[in-house]
Amino acid sequence: MKKYQQTLKQYRITQGNCLDNAVIENFFGLLKSELLYLQEFESMAHFEQELQNYIHYYNHKRMKAKLKDLSPVEYRTQVLEVA
Repeated sequence: MKKYQQTLKQYRITQGNCLDNAVIENFFGLLKSELLYLQEFESMAHFEQELQNYIHYYNHKRMKAKLKDLSPVEYRTQVLEVA
């Protein structure tokens, strides 16, 4: 474990914790079920374009119940306006 931590430090990488992992694991789970498993890609360029489209959809259009049925961008904008 020490060698791993030394390598992270050498490359100026901050080690996260399990709470960080939960958020990204959730995102990748959604990405796989909502994008990867639903279509086949003709090329890497096609995949990259669809990935960009999905990320835009995820941030700007996909409503989330825990964000009061707003998209992440709408929710953050609303919170900033109140603050």
